[in-house]
Amino acid sequence: MTTVDLPQSDAAAPSVATALASSQGAGADKAFRWVAVAAGALVLVILALITYSTTLKAWPAFSKYGTDYFFSTDWRPNQKRFGILGFAWGTAVISFIGILLAVPTSIGIALFATEVAPRRLRRTITTVMDLLAAVPSVVFGLVGFYVLKAPLQDLYRSLADAVAGIPVLRSIFGQGSAGTSLLTAGIVLAIMITPIITSVSREVFDTVPRNDKEGALALGATRSEMITGVVIPHSLGGLTGAVMLGLGRAMGETIAVTLLIGASARPQITFDILAASDAMPSAIARKLPEASGDFQAALIGLGVTLFLITMIINISSRRIVAVMDRRMKGTS
Repeated sequence: MTTVDLPQSDAAAPSVATALASSQGAGADKAFRWVAVAAGALVLVILALITYSTTLKAWPAFSKYGTDYFFSTDWRPNQKRFGILGFAWGTAVISFIGILLAVPTSIGIALFATEVAPRRLRRTITTVMDLLAAVPSVVFGLVGFYVLKAPLQDLYRSLADAVAGIPVLRSIFGQGSAGTSLLTAGIVLAIMITPIITSVSREVFDTVPRNDKEGALALGATRSEMITGVVIPHSLGGLTGAVMLGLGRAMGETIAVTLLIGASARPQITFDILAASDAMPSAIARKLPEASGDFQAALIGLGVTLFLITMIINISSRRIVAVMDRRMKGTS
């Protein structure tokens, strides 16, 4: 009688099926699953508690002043008037300046580190960017206050004199007498968020398939054409996320902005970026220790409003990244 030996793969099949059907380790998997679910739920609970507690303390200002609280610039605590639109405008302006200056610089550094620089220099750039991202914000604020303030003050005066006769530019660079201003705060914010955006952008560029880049070069594309035609389109979603991450950091920055924005008592909506103003986080840090009653509720309301704006930005960034990814994959 002839016997036929089963292939080794077929002989191993029952053992694999037996292993998959075995309940050994199921308890550990179930415990890990519950721990992971509990950790995720804990984050949501903490977020809900923060929202509830701060909103509860700010509710007297919300209910008493209504829409004037959000859409008025009349901030006079001594007269019980609290309009936060000026603070929101200052936050938006310095964040826009920071993003406008930081994004091109960050993308340029990331592209240089991933596509141009030699390996040894690439490691050096990566290390320096990671170290800068870990520097406390108060250090950047002190550097801006003691190192940049005086030179920028002279530059602002010269710039204001140069554009004094040009109507549009005069409204943007109209007051050049002080080194502390919206522009100064925006410049320091740009320095702060550049390492963050650079690090994320570099990681995104590293995910571009090597075959795609080499294929473009093999077809005759120059390095710049390969970057604009392959690297950037493939990385749009990740770059959007990096920019939104930097924007969130810029909007929530407190100490550096407190030192450099000028601390205007009643910030107004102005297009003059050389003027002194104030932002939502810096106003809270500066005034909350001495506040009470409606004044304290109004300041906490600033924090709640900033928290909601930041959440909206984060949710919007995730939505934008998802849309970018679908478009890159050719799906609707």
